[in-house]
Amino acid sequence: MSEDPVIIASGLTKQYAEILAVDHINFKVKKGEIFGFLGPNGAGKTTTIRMLTGLTKPTSGTAKISGRDCVKENLKVKQKIGVVSETSNLYNELSAWDNLTFIGGLYCVDKSTRDKRVEQLLRAFQLYERRNDHLASYSKGMKRRVRIAAALIHAPEVLFLDEPTSGLDVQSSRIIRTLLRELNKEGMTIFLTTHYIDEADQLCGRIAIIRQGRMVVDGSPEQLKSSLQSERIVEVALSGSGSDFETFLKAEPTVKEVTRQGNKYHVHTLNANSVLRKIVEFATSAKLEIISMSTSQPSLEDVFVKYTGLDAVQLERMELLRAVKGGPQRG
Repeated sequence: MSEDPVIIASGLTKQYAEILAVDHINFKVKKGEIFGFLGPNGAGKTTTIRMLTGLTKPTSGTAKISGRDCVKENLKVKQKIGVVSETSNLYNELSAWDNLTFIGGLYCVDKSTRDKRVEQLLRAFQLYERRNDHLASYSKGMKRRVRIAAALIHAPEVLFLDEPTSGLDVQSSRIIRTLLRELNKEGMTIFLTTHYIDEADQLCGRIAIIRQGRMVVDGSPEQLKSSLQSERIVEVALSGSGSDFETFLKAEPTVKEVTRQGNKYHVHTLNANSVLRKIVEFATSAKLEIISMSTSQPSLEDVFVKYTGLDAVQLERMELLRAVKGGPQRG
């Protein structure tokens, strides 16, 4: 991976009437990097991508890709990027082959190169056997794979992906993640937004978290996790525990935060041993059974919760809603 930045955002800002969607953010993405851009709904992720890809003009600040200004040199920038956005640019009445051929023509890819590229992409995305079927007959996961293939038809330097696996089945999600890793090994720079924290942890070499239009933290997944390394997490479930138990936990001096997920409490503490002893004492005095209890190091999800202000229940609800709706939300 080159140390040279392929994406540079400087003071990038977008104001919609009274709403400041993106607030003077600064970041760089190195060539050959998978860069994760995370944040809750409405944080400014999609707006940032739209400015970087020339779909929205910034209110102030600049964005450059491969040294080209995203506003002043919009056409040259678009020739260097592939974009998989929240809306489809495909035609259901055409086959996968015809869709990719048509889009390749729009990018002025010559016919012999285009045909080879279409076949290569359809095979890579495990769609070649269905190449002549209309997209209307494809599953949602298959359509998403064709959309990503369409963004790659002109061999871009940078690939932008806005929630690429949202609402997809396990097989399609795994195929997409595997292909992204392969593309990255070949040197492609990938800019990824996702609400699936584990996916970001698996794929990204570096992650930035945005909240209410502002960048709040930036680093590798391990660096972000180590920023909470002084903390331990105690996960406990008691039979019949309720508000008294939560009040008891929050009153402990070494406890930084308590969240509830189902029947389990997640206790962030600076002294796990002390908290474990206190929980046992509480359960004994209240004649409650300890159903389960364990400790763990902070995860990337814990980092996300810390910097976005979402608790675990809100995070679970957000991901459940996205899975039910089966599509990305504006962010």
